[in-house]
Amino acid sequence: MKPLKVGIIGAGGHAQSHFSMVIKEQEMDLVAVAELDKERLESVYEKYGPFQTFFDYRTMLDSCDLDVVYVITMPGHLTGPVIDCLDRGLHTSIEKPAGMTSEDTEQMLAASLKSSGKAIVSVNRRYMPHILAAKQLILSRGGAVHVAATYNKPVTVLGTAATEGIAPAPIICDAIHHVDLLRWMSGEAMDKAADPLEVYAQSWSGQREGSFRYNAMVAFENGSRGVMMSHYGVGYRIQRFEAHAEDLSIYMDLTGSPVVEVYSEGTVVEDALDLNAVGGPDFDETRHFVECIRENKEPWSTLGDVVQTMRLCEHIASGTLGKTNN
Repeated sequence: MKPLKVGIIGAGGHAQSHFSMVIKEQEMDLVAVAELDKERLESVYEKYGPFQTFFDYRTMLDSCDLDVVYVITMPGHLTGPVIDCLDRGLHTSIEKPAGMTSEDTEQMLAASLKSSGKAIVSVNRRYMPHILAAKQLILSRGGAVHVAATYNKPVTVLGTAATEGIAPAPIICDAIHHVDLLRWMSGEAMDKAADPLEVYAQSWSGQREGSFRYNAMVAFENGSRGVMMSHYGVGYRIQRFEAHAEDLSIYMDLTGSPVVEVYSEGTVVEDALDLNAVGGPDFDETRHFVECIRENKEPWSTLGDVVQTMRLCEHIASGTLGKTNN
């Protein structure tokens, strides 16, 4: 079977991990890249080429016979290119967040429902082998009863005057990773995320611009509960997560390479996570997307699902107190 021909729109910082995954994937062939910035384009060509290069993504779409396009731009620039790709029937990978607002996500969703191409949103925590193995273990105990996430960073430019119109508040643009993880780890099946029913959130800012602060408690429709804590303008980049089921607790530090602690019935469990059972240690969202395309399956992070994550982020950002009415 011939490799899928891939084009990438955007070659900034967030694109680098996607370049690496595409190059590593044996069933993909990177044939074209579109990027407005000449230096960025030359840099990725030197590192990942050869491929055709374009300054205008529309010219790339018109000139190349592509199967898959990765759209990796700032949120404010995302919606148009995504809809253009889906309107052409191309399988489309969409950088998170899926737009500036959930309304942007809904526009992309409407295009995807009319498209012969599949769409996946890059909420990449869902595809991390350690996360998947932890979820498998949680489900073996009847599912999550409680999940909690910490996502802290120094002061950010996201959501400030410096990124007005191109990047929303950081709970949507950045900490969405762990908001989505609350939903994912609360899901009742390996391929399902839980939908929020109630949110009790506080959203405020410190004295410095870019020091956003968020605390939230979330009740999910399936009975699981979640807590989200995200603070910008603090001492260090820390990303931690925990999930609890009956007689089982899993603590994960995701700041760097995953560090996992598992406890069952009051005892430490060594080597509790079976990565081979969830695709192996090298599994990632690109491998999953290839499988979905080849086997005609829906990705785990469709636009129809991720719009729920976008809305939950917006509820946290606005300080919702009560039912979500999603």
